Amino acid sequence: MSNLNGLTPKQIVEKLDQYIIGQEKAKKAVAIALRNRERRFHLSEDIRDEVAPKNILMMGPTGVGKTEIARRLAKLVNAPFLKVEATKYTEVGYVGRDVESMIRDLMAVGYNNVKQEMEDQLREQSLPKVEEKLLDLLLPGSENKKSQKKEDSNVSDNVIQLTSPIMSENQQDSKNETREKFRQMLKDGKLEDREVEVTVKKSPRGPSMEIIAGGSMDDLQAGMQDLQNLLMGGRSKKKMVTVREARKILMEETLDSMIDTDKVTDIAKDRVEQSGIIFIDEIDKIATKGGQSSGRDVSREGVQRDILPIVEGSKVNTKYGVVDTTHILFIAAGAFSMSTPSDLIPELQGRFPLRVELESLKKEEFKRILLEPKNALTKQYIALLGTEGLTIEFSDDAIDRMSFLAEDVNSRSENIGARRLHTIMEKVTEEISFTADEHSGETIVIDSDFVDKRLEGVVTDQDLSRYIL
Repeated sequence: MSNLNGLTPKQIVEKLDQYIIGQEKAKKAVAIALRNRERRFHLSEDIRDEVAPKNILMMGPTGVGKTEIARRLAKLVNAPFLKVEATKYTEVGYVGRDVESMIRDLMAVGYNNVKQEMEDQLREQSLPKVEEKLLDLLLPGSENKKSQKKEDSNVSDNVIQLTSPIMSENQQDSKNETREKFRQMLKDGKLEDREVEVTVKKSPRGPSMEIIAGGSMDDLQAGMQDLQNLLMGGRSKKKMVTVREARKILMEETLDSMIDTDKVTDIAKDRVEQSGIIFIDEIDKIATKGGQSSGRDVSREGVQRDILPIVEGSKVNTKYGVVDTTHILFIAAGAFSMSTPSDLIPELQGRFPLRVELESLKKEEFKRILLEPKNALTKQYIALLGTEGLTIEFSDDAIDRMSFLAEDVNSRSENIGARRLHTIMEKVTEEISFTADEHSGETIVIDSDFVDKRLEGVVTDQDLSRYIL
């Protein structure tokens, strides 16, 4: 099911505006695609399965927000999200990863997300169990035992009568008293650094379906290792760790025992099939220029043909079961500086009906990127250096100067979009970051003169790319 919580397309765009500056057309397109998913869930069953997602093709230079839009979109609705690069896949029959592995990877992401959610829900409930296990490690032999069954065999009764009841009760009371004292010390955090011996178990898993599905060599090796662990009953070893570390280990083991993996798999599979998003970057790199189909272009076209059935809707074997890709949303992106979307095979072009061209960033966008988003670069550097007790302030003319330089360098050399700001900001704050511990309690104002001084070689030289890149 979708997790939009009633967000309208306008509200989705507003959420994206908090992190991404500009690119209104792209935001609008993805917002509509997301809202259509919500609408589909309200349709009757006879038509719901007929409504396929409208896949999107984003075109624009690097660093303008293509990946960030898709990532923030998935995070907004808590959908399984996977970013892949088209160039890392090879045609079936060649050495490398097959395109179906992207579905297996997405399913793994979905499974881990659902498992983490269940762990968070059960964490509070697992605390008493973890505490008891820690006490067992701290006080071997003091395990809490439930009342003995009163009616065992006659032999058992006779053996019990031969022991001293008073001595047994006194010993048990003493153990219980000691255990309670340690429990209180544990709660007070007085035993965190004490070492205990824990047995770390690696639970065996079933052999990976990638063996059957014809995955890559890495997948095959991982599957064979899983099979070996299964046949050997899993691996375990003892090691000495602090109580603090033991708590984490025991918490993980306890949560694993409490979680129903079949339920996790079912939820994850449904979420991936109905809400999954795959972002295929650098799709322009597998386009065959001008319809050529010789040499390396043969492999490129082969990858396109292998991607086609995945995007159209097919069933892929994974170790979590068979996944139907019909309703997974695919967002492809590329700079298309050396090729055009028409260089893709016609069938694949048809599977990305929505096309959005992202615009190159200018000085005004760079200024907004430095100041407005929740994760703005200036806010990041202020927070980082603040941990050293150093306060830095960016003046308006400094923001203007860095924005101008970013636009100027992008126009003179390779256009890498907002990533240019990262390089400029790092160079401007390099000396401050290096000596921050020596200026604790001070306030440093970064203005345009400060920027020019730190980028002196860049400002005076015409070939800016020699310095900034």
